Amino acid sequence: MTTKISTADARKNFANIVNKVAYGKETIVLTRRGQDVAALVSIDELELIQQIEDHIDLEDAKLALAESGENIPAEEVWKQLGL
Repeated sequence: MTTKISTADARKNFANIVNKVAYGKETIVLTRRGQDVAALVSIDELELIQQIEDHIDLEDAKLALAESGENIPAEEVWKQLGL
């Protein structure tokens, strides 16, 4: 369930909102002048989002390696990037 709340109201009810997100597993979308500006999600949801992003990044990397046809040692990449 997603609830929208203004940033001004969020400031006034911060502790209550954090509890809803942390313990009620509720997603809160913060708005400013009627526009969505941020979202508060539980740590479990954040970790899931990060795992999904990591999986997508890994799949993209595998695809890029397959398309390049060659493996480049990390040291060479770092050298090319000046690291």
